[in-house]
Amino acid sequence: MKVLVVGSGGREHAICWALKKSPKVTELYCAPGNGGIGEIARCVDVKATDIPGMVAWAKEHSIDFVMVAPDDPLAMGMVDALEAEGIRAFGPRKNAAIIEGSKAFSKELMKKYGIPTADYAVFTDKEQALYYVEKQGAPIVVKCDGLALGKGVVVAQTLDEAKEAVVNMMENKAFGEAGAKVVIEECMTGPEVTVLAFTDGKTIVPMPSSQDHKRAYDGDQGPNTGGMGAISPCPNYTPELSKVCMDTIFLPTVKALNAEGRTFQGVIYFGMMLTPKGPKVVEYNARFGDPECQAVLSLLETDLMDILEACVDGTLDQVNVKFKDAASCCLVLASGGYPVAYEKGKEITGLDQVKDAVVFHAGTRKQDGKFLTNGGRVLGVTAVAPTLREAVVKAYAAAGPVFFEKMHFRKDIGYHILDVK
Repeated sequence: MKVLVVGSGGREHAICWALKKSPKVTELYCAPGNGGIGEIARCVDVKATDIPGMVAWAKEHSIDFVMVAPDDPLAMGMVDALEAEGIRAFGPRKNAAIIEGSKAFSKELMKKYGIPTADYAVFTDKEQALYYVEKQGAPIVVKCDGLALGKGVVVAQTLDEAKEAVVNMMENKAFGEAGAKVVIEECMTGPEVTVLAFTDGKTIVPMPSSQDHKRAYDGDQGPNTGGMGAISPCPNYTPELSKVCMDTIFLPTVKALNAEGRTFQGVIYFGMMLTPKGPKVVEYNARFGDPECQAVLSLLETDLMDILEACVDGTLDQVNVKFKDAASCCLVLASGGYPVAYEKGKEITGLDQVKDAVVFHAGTRKQDGKFLTNGGRVLGVTAVAPTLREAVVKAYAAAGPVFFEKMHFRKDIGYHILDVK
């Protein structure tokens, strides 16, 4: 099979890495890809959001299957456009991807179908939003309604911080049109956990739990990022909690989308908080998280191509999806200054000295035989070991030889889970 993966980050490198192992995949392409992906797949110069361009390229090159990985092309309807041309594509259609594309939609869906989540209100008027914040008090959560690269959320500890977030999103347009409408939520407490799940619209198969580290600096300080590292599985996500989540969140979500005429086929990301009152949904994403994808796919034993096809064909109940009984840690190496201003084009050295880990490229390009930085998040050093503690130690040790100017990474990925002081 000729397979095309859409996207250019660490998540897409991990997906290509997993697909490369499948005997079904004879030719592997990635659009637009990156420097590291180019080592295992042919990179194609088509932007991930160029739907007509992607469809035309796939048709012209007789692509058999397309895996659409990022949020923007899913929300824009790339899967619909490919299917309209008779090309099999993995990922939700536009009317189902809205669970990530609009936070207001997803909150209203949860409310309608009794899926546990934080209390909330939706605003398109800045003054009303500010009045609501004043009335509710802090801590409180302010979210852009639309897609904002995982950065359009402020957990405000003070009223001033909450008001600043509202003004920033709604008046200053810090996230463009994504912030024209905001969702303001109660601040839930408890550990966060992510569960990614494959679904064909009927059957749902959860992957091992994971936990992202969103803040830029150690001790969960600094601005939100796309994610500075991930561990899998999450030790406080017990088998008992897994059953509660399946019964109260996972299956009800799939059924709710079906009832709304928005059947979801693809990967659903359940971002949850384990509150004193039980698990509640923080957010849905309509695709693999990044860097959770790198950590979780490192544990997958089943042929990924078999799973993707089953999700599209509605036969997921016939696939025995297996993961290693092990743990993984993905450590993100970022450009200095990320997620604000950072420089590109720095030479990366030491990649050939990395041992006992896989390095997934996120923001790199290859020029004259050398890898150069080309984004905020540059690499994801991912290690697998029998225990989580060993996986974390292994990932940091493996990252040791890697260097580029102004390289920045958190030194505490997984530490709070492992209770490392």
